[in-house]
Amino acid sequence: MIEWRDQGALLKVRKHGETAAIIEVFTESMGKASGIVRGGTSRKIAPLLQPGAQLDVTWKARLESHLGSFTVEPVRSRAALVMQDRLALAGLNAVTALLAFVLPDREAHPPLYARSVALLDLLGQNDVWPMAYLQWEVALLEEMGFALDLTACAVSGQNDDLFYVSPRTGRAVSRTAAGDWADRLLPLPHVLLGKGEADIPDILEALRTTGHFLHNHLARSLGDRPLPEARQRLLSVMERFG
Repeated sequence: MIEWRDQGALLKVRKHGETAAIIEVFTESMGKASGIVRGGTSRKIAPLLQPGAQLDVTWKARLESHLGSFTVEPVRSRAALVMQDRLALAGLNAVTALLAFVLPDREAHPPLYARSVALLDLLGQNDVWPMAYLQWEVALLEEMGFALDLTACAVSGQNDDLFYVSPRTGRAVSRTAAGDWADRLLPLPHVLLGKGEADIPDILEALRTTGHFLHNHLARSLGDRPLPEARQRLLSVMERFG
């Protein structure tokens, strides 16, 4: 019998048979892991199995390759933070859906785990959450091997007047160096450089740039599947929120 215990954020739940549920959890030491929760649809356990919930989980299976089963204990629920807040709900759904989409099974990503839990803990703090979410998407791209390089111009090597991003390489390009190629480049909003105040329109512009790399680089590397619709729903809510 193989057994491990960890704490993690619940990403996804689906019914299995009459009374059980299969859950996906993002943990620090085991990455994304799946397993069956016996009685997962019961009145006692089902309220605990809400996406975004922080759980203490114990996984058991006869072999490492088996689906295995979870026993779960609640650490904290985030449901109260999102039930009356459309931005928080859309944000939680986007974060959990993207993590479930991009993470490989049973591969640890401790820095991304720490960032993700910290981001989920900020839900409901709408004055800081949109910018924190943008920074999380940048970190997600980096963790998955598609980091943006915004430190210097890809053409001149200079680090001033950075204004564009190459859609192919993810490297910054200065306004002067762009020349006739400017209309083929992505905008580089100042919020991606950590400069100036970050309002919702600026953050949305930056998310359209990171979205290019999520759609055209990361998603394609995973079999050219479409990104979860929850991300676009979040951007739509943010547009109204702004």
